[in-house]
Amino acid sequence: MSTRVTIERMGAGGDGIAATSAGSAYVPFSLPGEVANVALEHGRATLVALLEPSPERIAPACRHFEECGGCTLQHWQDSAYRDWKRSLVHDALAGRGFAFTLDPLVPCAPRTRRRAVFAVRTSERGAVLGFNKHLSHELIDIVECPVTVPEIVSRLDDLRELVAVLGGGMKPFKLTVTATASGLDIMASGCGAPDAAKRQALTALVIKKDFARLSFEGEIIVEPRKPIVQFGKVPVFLPAGGFLQATLEAEVAMSALLTGHLAKTKKTIDLFSGSGTFTFRMAEKSAVHAVEGEQSAVDAMDRSIRHVQGLKPVTVERRDLFRRPFLTRELKPYAGLVFDPPRAGAEAQAIEIAKSSVSKVAAISCNPVTLGRDLSILVKGGYKIDRVVPIDQFLWSSHVEVVALLSKK
Repeated sequence: MSTRVTIERMGAGGDGIAATSAGSAYVPFSLPGEVANVALEHGRATLVALLEPSPERIAPACRHFEECGGCTLQHWQDSAYRDWKRSLVHDALAGRGFAFTLDPLVPCAPRTRRRAVFAVRTSERGAVLGFNKHLSHELIDIVECPVTVPEIVSRLDDLRELVAVLGGGMKPFKLTVTATASGLDIMASGCGAPDAAKRQALTALVIKKDFARLSFEGEIIVEPRKPIVQFGKVPVFLPAGGFLQATLEAEVAMSALLTGHLAKTKKTIDLFSGSGTFTFRMAEKSAVHAVEGEQSAVDAMDRSIRHVQGLKPVTVERRDLFRRPFLTRELKPYAGLVFDPPRAGAEAQAIEIAKSSVSKVAAISCNPVTLGRDLSILVKGGYKIDRVVPIDQFLWSSHVEVVALLSKK
């Protein structure tokens, strides 16, 4: 049985929201203003028939759209989609009680995502590689992905051959594929560690297919070439499974914002630095102390520092900033600071920064809600928000990157 509804607005998760007698219903793949028949179950709805489409509805870029769960918003006209994505940041920050200026959204072009986490498994008909169906564990086999770089998409069949050798039975597992300057860096997880015979077969296939590296849950199986990414002027050997911004274009945009903001600072600190995404760009103008919790990322930075000339001094420290945030007194030597924590944010670290005398701060986050909390702490500590810039690093999804620039006199 279906129910006729009108989509009133777009929710933060990318679903249209309609009012029903049972409460709000969340309708995937709908748009504001549309009238549709939906099947309702436990507050969620399945689109049965679109009765009155929005003038903002467009043809999706991918044949798998609505089946594959990788994208949820390919059907929305660009300007309306971008206005909505910018509003996610505005709405997350507006209720916090501080003043801020929100820039226009920095857009993301198709075919720029340089890392894809595929769901894969073997079957009687061969290897299956793709993404889970929307709100389902069903795996959708794909032949295209307009979000991901061609260097990965053009190798889907080669990756299926790798999946077939990895095995794992009918149970799905993950294959994380990153496009680097040296070739594809591939990490399998959730399929069980390969035995000696399987390692030998995998080694032969990786060499035959000219992949840069294959690892299993961080352990290197074979590495014909070290995967290299370029952070500013510095080539870095990316650790197996190491963090990397989803698109190079977003990384460059974020780097320009924070280095411009910190331009006149002589001594800076980069918290949650990863393998040096921003560290080495910052070091073109100022001395940098990079702090990161993952040993492999610290080692990658340390190796890179030894072989690069023409930068200001860079020092590296391994430290769990959730357990041991940099204290206010430890921040005293620094005039500039960058922090780019995971989605949970950096509440404990923000408390220490708020009490410090650091004059320029750049806060980067992929979660506007936790960023709003952290910014509120900084503002209460005397910081002024100079600028907030939303960046669409995650095209056709409900996720958005944000850079906030703050200062204290």
